[in-house]
Amino acid sequence: MDKKSKIYLAGHRGLVGSALKRRLESKGYSNLIFRTHRELDLTKQQAVNEFFEREKPEYVFLAAAKVGGILANNTYPAEFIYENLMIEANIIHASYRYGVKKLLFLGSSCIYPKLAPQPLKEEYLLTGSLEETNEAYAIAKIAGIRLCKHYNQQYGTNFISVMPTNLYGPNDNFDLETSHVMPALIRKFHEAKVKNEPEVVIWGTGKPLREFMHVDDMADACVYLMENFNIDDIGEFVNIGVGKDITIGELSELIKEIVGFEGEIKKDLSKPDGTPQKLLDITKLSSLGWKAKISLKDGIEQTYEWYQSQK
Repeated sequence: MDKKSKIYLAGHRGLVGSALKRRLESKGYSNLIFRTHRELDLTKQQAVNEFFEREKPEYVFLAAAKVGGILANNTYPAEFIYENLMIEANIIHASYRYGVKKLLFLGSSCIYPKLAPQPLKEEYLLTGSLEETNEAYAIAKIAGIRLCKHYNQQYGTNFISVMPTNLYGPNDNFDLETSHVMPALIRKFHEAKVKNEPEVVIWGTGKPLREFMHVDDMADACVYLMENFNIDDIGEFVNIGVGKDITIGELSELIKEIVGFEGEIKKDLSKPDGTPQKLLDITKLSSLGWKAKISLKDGIEQTYEWYQSQK
């Protein structure tokens, strides 16, 4: 990519997409194109094809997706599999059809089997059963990886895939019904502090281990890969993470400290824990010369400041 390349950023208002937009703009990329959902419904094939035919992007970052936490995935599985399959298929096929030079597809660490060995290596894909609570979303993301793989095989395209760990940061979803664990905890502790409540309730035992990466690090890694590597360098896909994890209980204590909540943390054992551990093996990413820069504490502090600014 050069600074004047025409780059289509799908999902530019989401957590990942907005971070990619910030990163690309900060590096001087001046020919970015994007559309809101109202302007372009990515689940509609004809609309997507007409957009690609008209705009002819040279590079594509596919960050658009329907996303959510355990509750949302469990409640709306049909929507999660349908909408994500349609978005991926339409954009990947249009990218092939209209001659996109390179595409980056963003997957999710939930693609790995529920009980796969830790840390999660890229080759563990499709070696066991998925976590039931987000199976629909995971299957859609696996399909996106394989779409890229098979278009590369059959058509000689240069479509790369990345699998990010749990992400957080500005523009995250803080809705308690549909959010992931990090923004949900930040909101819970903040509201409990403001209301002077005696306790904050967290789901499950607090024992599951999770890896968290600030979304600005993720965006930096994606742009780095798009600038420097092709499908032959990366293989089917590459994990993007920080290489270490933390229990949900420890995370809760850290957020409590950062927010300044004085009360107790109570565990609701009737709620599911989800996958026991999800830590990505980042050996391949490290060999490509990239590593994360933002510490967990600094990242949560920045995110909490942003959340308060939105209030």
